This record gives sequence, structure tokens and C-alpha cells, in this order.
Amino acid sequence: MFSITVRDHLMIAHSFRGEVFGPAQRLHGATFIVDATFRRPELDADNIVVDIGLATQELGGVVSELNYRNLDDEPAFAGINTSTEALAKVIADRLADRVHAGALGEGARDLAGITVTLHESHIAWASFERTL
Repeated sequence: MFSITVRDHLMIAHSFRGEVFGPAQRLHGATFIVDATFRRPELDADNIVVDIGLATQELGGVVSELNYRNLDDEPAFAGINTSTEALAKVIADRLADRVHAGALGEGARDLAGITVTLHESHIAWASFERTL
């Protein structure tokens, strides 16, 4: 399986519901490094996985929809604990929508999957992997 990864960063505010979250139940900020990995079993006709420039641009577009927002105020997240794992899924799904819409080029329609990893720090991160 071939893959390429592009990177961006994301800064949000949010809070959690549930005792398991301890002090994170209060409003707090989080900064993530966001890695999006695109996979396919064979390279396309141009001998690439996907255009890195388009992948970077589309990841930036998805991240900009969330960046500098209090997710507690966003209707899309009403009633949802916006954990690192849940946010990785949201970003992966939004990237998949862009792939299906053709935003990453026609060759990207043959991608096998996307993995999004959100790094909370140098020692902790979470990922969501999905097929296309």
C-alpha cells in the first residue's frame, strides 16, 4: 500500500460532559497537529498517490472550518463530546466528502482510504482510519 501524508494544525476550545473527563469538563483550549494520510494499493497514471498540493489545500480547508472555534457553540457538535478521537473522524469524513466531490482530482477517486491523526502533544495522539 502506498501513502502520502500532509500536515496542518488546529486550535479549538471545547468542554466535555462526564466524570471521566475530570477538569476537562470545564471550557479549555486544545491545539492539535493534524496529519492526513491518503492510501492506495497502486500508484495512479502519474505515478503518485494523490496530488500533495491538492491534499494540503483540502486539509487546510477542512481545518479552517474548525480552527479558532469554540466547538461547544457549533451546531454540528451539539450534544457530542468532541474528543480527539471524535474530531479525527469528523476531519476524515469531511476529507472523504471532498475526495468524492472531486476536489483532490480525478485520480483521487481511486484512493483506498484516509487516516487522520490528531497529535495532542509529543506523547499522545488519536487516529481514525476509514475506507473510501
